[in-house]
Amino acid sequence: MPTVHFQLATDLAPEAVLSALTDFSDRRPDLYRNIDRSHFRVHGRGPGWADVTEGNVLAWERSRYEWDAASGLVTVKTTESDSWSPGSRWEYRLRPGAVGGTQIDVTVVRNARTLRGKLIALGLPLLGVRVLRSDLQNVLSHAR
Repeated sequence: MPTVHFQLATDLAPEAVLSALTDFSDRRPDLYRNIDRSHFRVHGRGPGWADVTEGNVLAWERSRYEWDAASGLVTVKTTESDSWSPGSRWEYRLRPGAVGGTQIDVTVVRNARTLRGKLIALGLPLLGVRVLRSDLQNVLSHAR
């Protein structure tokens, strides 16, 4: 099970980062360029949670998002996917930066379910940090 961990600092306040991570409006595919509109569906949401399908032609997954602003924690757990087994997850830990902004710690755990998932998972140790960090930087730059 490949695991990727990285950190990212941004000048956005923790509240703004949390807002970008949990924006499930119709603008989400514009913020997250790796989400196709045809693969984006909000099944339900409430205070501190959302049940969402996201993805693209390469892979899609239905996930349960849970977040708590006070602790600065956002968890994303796969419940169904064409590539990943349940138990796959993302975790974002947000904390105020020393001189403002936010320090973000990201952990991604992928349990491949299919051959496609196994092939994608092979690249995670090599390219995962660079690609995933760049994707998050792009999201945050458009969240302003």
